[in-house]
Amino acid sequence: MNNLKQLLKRPLSKVSTGHVVAVLIIALLGFADAAFLTIEHYRGVVPPCSVTEGCDVVLGSQFSSLFGIPTALFGAIYYLLIVLGAFIFLESKHVGESLASHHFSILKWCLLGTIIGFLMSLWFIYLQVFILHSYCAYCLGSALTSIILFIIAIDVIRKNENI
Repeated sequence: MNNLKQLLKRPLSKVSTGHVVAVLIIALLGFADAAFLTIEHYRGVVPPCSVTEGCDVVLGSQFSSLFGIPTALFGAIYYLLIVLGAFIFLESKHVGESLASHHFSILKWCLLGTIIGFLMSLWFIYLQVFILHSYCAYCLGSALTSIILFIIAIDVIRKNENI
């Protein structure tokens, strides 16, 4: 817990454009996946799984909604926030120094937010494997994008450890 407190206090000052572009692209893929599932949910359609069997079981389960809101919508919002943070950071390279430092803070919070996506992905993988015994290719794709975002965030944060 102390490490997390120290991380929150420490400024993020060394981030490669390549890392941020990777975050942007991967988060866009995650957003497209989650938005597709959200749209299909509201249309009342379960998209067919071509790689795995079980999309109907997973997407029709009690875990596919929370308070009547599809979990895919929460995922779409999560990915959209990551996309916006990465985009704001990339655009800040064209503005003055004082505004750019503020955008480092936005990027840091987005990177820390990948912890939530990672933990939620582990939860949904657990549900598919041990509770539902069915697999949704779209859900697993979303989990993969969240895990990749988390790995990139760890790499960026580690490169800022000694600053």
